[in-house]
Amino acid sequence: MYFKMNHQNFNVFDMEKSLKFYEQALGLKPLRRSKAADGSWEIVKLANESTTFELELTWMKEYDRPYDLGDCEFHLGFCTDDYDAAHALHQQMGCICFENPAMGLYFISDPDGYWLEITRAK
Repeated sequence: MYFKMNHQNFNVFDMEKSLKFYEQALGLKPLRRSKAADGSWEIVKLANESTTFELELTWMKEYDRPYDLGDCEFHLGFCTDDYDAAHALHQQMGCICFENPAMGLYFISDPDGYWLEITRAK
């Protein structure tokens, strides 16, 4: 028996703003969309060609404000084969929220405040 991670869910306040961010910052594009018949929720699965792992974004109509992420002591990690170009893109986007050059990593923050770790591909 084995278990393979296949997705991570983030609840988002503005689906279109989040979709634009994830495509621009990380090259993630929608694979599938699901919407409730009554319009109470929407789910979009995102991925790119470099992995089978998916990021699931969920929008809930009942939330009229951004989600409270507390201390943000969690994150989703990404690695890149061109760290310098990725860093330059994220710096231009203004989404870098923490850097640790000694460890060779930095974090970006999405429109809802979720932290995403960026490291060099090994």
